[in-house]
Amino acid sequence: MPKVNVKWSGKLFEVDVDQDLEPLVFKSQLFGLTGVSPDRQKVMVKGKTLSDDSWNGISLTEGTMLMLLGSTGAIPQQVKPSSDENLKPDGSVDKKVVLPTGLTNLGNTCYMNATLQSFLTIPELLNGVKQWGPSGSEKASNETSKLFTGAIRNLFTEMSVKSGGPVTPLVPLHLMHALYPQFATKSDHGGFQQQDANECFTELLREFSGCADVTVDGEKVPVKKFLEGEFDVTMKNLENEDEPILKSKEKFFQLSCFLSQEVRYVQSGIKSKMTEEIEKNSEALGRNCKYEKNTLISRLPAYLSIQMVRFFYKEKDQINAKILKDVKFPMILDVFDLCSPELQIKLKPQRDAFKEYEDKAVEKIRTSKLGEDDKKDVDVNVNVKYAPSHFEGDPGSNNSGFYQLNAIITHKGRSSNSGHYVAWVRVGEKKWAMCDDDEVHEVSEENIQKLSGGGDWHCAYVLLYGPRKLPLIES
Repeated sequence: MPKVNVKWSGKLFEVDVDQDLEPLVFKSQLFGLTGVSPDRQKVMVKGKTLSDDSWNGISLTEGTMLMLLGSTGAIPQQVKPSSDENLKPDGSVDKKVVLPTGLTNLGNTCYMNATLQSFLTIPELLNGVKQWGPSGSEKASNETSKLFTGAIRNLFTEMSVKSGGPVTPLVPLHLMHALYPQFATKSDHGGFQQQDANECFTELLREFSGCADVTVDGEKVPVKKFLEGEFDVTMKNLENEDEPILKSKEKFFQLSCFLSQEVRYVQSGIKSKMTEEIEKNSEALGRNCKYEKNTLISRLPAYLSIQMVRFFYKEKDQINAKILKDVKFPMILDVFDLCSPELQIKLKPQRDAFKEYEDKAVEKIRTSKLGEDDKKDVDVNVNVKYAPSHFEGDPGSNNSGFYQLNAIITHKGRSSNSGHYVAWVRVGEKKWAMCDDDEVHEVSEENIQKLSGGGDWHCAYVLLYGPRKLPLIES
């Protein structure tokens, strides 16, 4: 891989270039060094102008000199509403909801847009990627991985400061295609094919969590610890009672809710496959035997994603057909019953604290006999403090088994490789935003509860839960 020299605005940069990748990847490297976005770049080499998608016969060797023309442009400033916009007719202050910035659909890329919008509800992941720099690049698997993480960092930063129109994720898309070629497949007409949003969600979650860190109590903690849980797995041979029970541990990034005919709630769909019968080789008997496999959670991550397994391969039509079944999901999820006995004991103190808080809150309302307006004043406390939601010595864990729903990726259509994906993200206590590519608008919690399936409307496909926080009550 040759190292070339790039001259820009009186500065000289040495850049490694891989001509097996599209020129847009090289331009994204220049973007990271200079801040000039690829759409504002004009790269001159040997009298030719470099395009985005083809090298056009240009061969770069060690020490080749290139000229970059283009300016960084001004960073758009976030527009603050005037004081008049914050006043209700009665003179009280109306707290405005800050909606996420939309993302342009670049041709069947709604699956990627929905995934990235859902990631914005994980502050540790967002901050870890935003703070990602050269030191974090050592953890990246290859050069393209470094470029991709850097491009997503720049995208998240632009989304956080831009006001008005959507952001176009052109560079992240091309780098994702280079890193994950399965997402770059095209139709017979030459356009990008629709992809499975959950596959994109899990791939990118692993990618970013593996190379980003976040600071907790003055110490660097891998983002991975906030997203990765652990199972205790036991396997008992049903054909040989004398064979010792096999015990092991497995890591997981996501739980699966299987939609059988009996499943009506997400918890039962998860639990249904945590005890199952499998066939595997028995070393003692020297043949395949039936085993009972039991899986229990031994470590809960701060953030828990659940895939609603809505798609199955239909041999006749050769498509991933969709199960439209209505399966209810809670705003507050309790996974205590899915945990190992040892973890349940550890969860109990924080669960008792939640019960004490709820009992006090109910008693306060009962004894105060406040009117609706008074209750509103009591409930709103911008200075509220929260108890830690992780175990001491294990940042990134969940210490109660309670989770709050923060984001949903839905699918509308009849197969995973067609239709349309949308992200629905929490932006307030009971306020949500529907992120439909470049269109973003506020929706109510009642709208979210209608996403459980049962028809051709948007169906929940990926649920993303975060830690339920325990407010500290002052005596």
